[in-house]
Amino acid sequence: MTYAPYAQKRRFAVFKFFQRMQPGFIVGLTILSLSLILALFPSYIAPYDPNAFDFNAVQSPPSDLHWFGTDSLGRDTLSRVIWAYSVNMQMAFLATIFSLLIGVTIGALVGYYRGFSDVVFGRCVDAIITFPFLVLVIAVVAVLGPGLINMYIAITVVGWVYYARLMRAEIMAQMANDYASAGKVMGYSDSRIIFRHLLPNAITPVIVYWMTDMALAILLGSSLGYLGLGAQPPEAEWGVLIAEGRNFITTAWWLSLMPGIAIVITGFGFSLVGDGVADLLRPRG
Repeated sequence: MTYAPYAQKRRFAVFKFFQRMQPGFIVGLTILSLSLILALFPSYIAPYDPNAFDFNAVQSPPSDLHWFGTDSLGRDTLSRVIWAYSVNMQMAFLATIFSLLIGVTIGALVGYYRGFSDVVFGRCVDAIITFPFLVLVIAVVAVLGPGLINMYIAITVVGWVYYARLMRAEIMAQMANDYASAGKVMGYSDSRIIFRHLLPNAITPVIVYWMTDMALAILLGSSLGYLGLGAQPPEAEWGVLIAEGRNFITTAWWLSLMPGIAIVITGFGFSLVGDGVADLLRPRG
């Protein structure tokens, strides 16, 4: 009986949490859940080997045997689109996680210490954001060479700045609160104040931005794959699939359309989840 009121409060809090979920968030979560299943278990879901040639079914239109048709080598387009989920969902995570970690750490330190570090950080930011993001990424990949690993390095080299700017601003806003000053008065170390007190209260906008950035990472990765700077054939990746179908757009429209639809749906799912997370974490009066 002692814990009954507490248990009731917990159940009520959980109920209120789910009640605050918007329909768009649920739709986005469903899309990402299905995308994750396709990314983790493509061999159990894809009807054919994505690299298996069938010269008796070259550029076959969508049919009962091949729902998304086949390409110029007779490979099943549906199977290749499904296997591409593994690569593109990997892009969404690996292309952003290092930018997130580096940017959050640097932004938190700069926002806390300010001074000379803030001046140096400002000059670095000015130097990077002067150029379009995509142009810088392409330039770095061109220097390093095409491939997924080099693409992740290029995006990290450029992308951490945007996370750092956001985190710096949030840390500076949190520094104006009394608890930050109280931590110094109580003799807490700087690392404890930054990472145990300021960071948890400042991280919410960064997480919301990260969700949106994963959608942009898929678009960027597909763009680089289309240009031949990302994933390399014969690996199944949406940008590579669109590039392979561009020469047959009038005779085999499904080759570029189907992976394009996958990009739009997955990116839409990330955007809906990002908006939903922002709404759930927004303080209520």
